[in-house]
Amino acid sequence: MPERAKVTSLEAIEDFRAKLIIYRDKASRVLDEVSDAVTRTRLWLQDDRLTHWQHEIRRLTHVLEQRQQELFSAQLSGLLEASPVEQAAVQKARRALQEAEERLHVVRQWNRQYDHRVEPLARSAEKLRHTLSHDLGLAVVRLNEISRTLSAYAEVSAGSQTTLPATTASPDTTAEKAALSTAGVTRP
Repeated sequence: MPERAKVTSLEAIEDFRAKLIIYRDKASRVLDEVSDAVTRTRLWLQDDRLTHWQHEIRRLTHVLEQRQQELFSAQLSGLLEASPVEQAAVQKARRALQEAEERLHVVRQWNRQYDHRVEPLARSAEKLRHTLSHDLGLAVVRLNEISRTLSAYAEVSAGSQTTLPATTASPDTTAEKAALSTAGVTRP
C-alpha cells in the first residue's frame, strides 16, 4: 500500500497563494501602465507632434520671408553689399526651417511605422495579460482547493491517529504493520 502524505505546513501554501495574488495584481497594473503609455505615445505622435511641427514650419517660413525681405531692403537701400548681420539672420532662419522640416519628416515616418514596430510588442504584453488574468487566476483557485483538501486531510489524519490505542502506536511485527496500514495509520 502506498505511503500516506505527510502534510507539514498548510501555511506555506497559503503564503504562496497570497504572494501569487499580490504578484498578479502588481503585474496587471504594470501592463495597464504599458498599454496606456503605448496609447499616449501614439496620440502624441499623431496629434501633438504632427501639429506642432506643421505650425512651426509655417511660423519659420514667415520668419525666413521677413529676414529675406530685410536683406532685400538693405540691398536696395543703396548699399553695395548687404550687412553680414542680415545675411546671418537669413541663414539662421533657413537652418531653423530646414530642421523643422526634417523633424516633421521624422514624425511622419514614425506615424507610418509606429503600429508595425509596436504591435508585436503590444501583442506580447496582451499574451502576458491573459496569462496573468486567466492562468494565474486558475492557479490561485487551484491552490485554494489544495489548501482546503490538505486541511481536511490533516484533520482526518490527526483524528484517526488519536483514536488508536497506545500499544499499537509502535508495532514491531509485519502483521501489526499490515493491520495499521489497513486502518490508515503510517509509522513515522
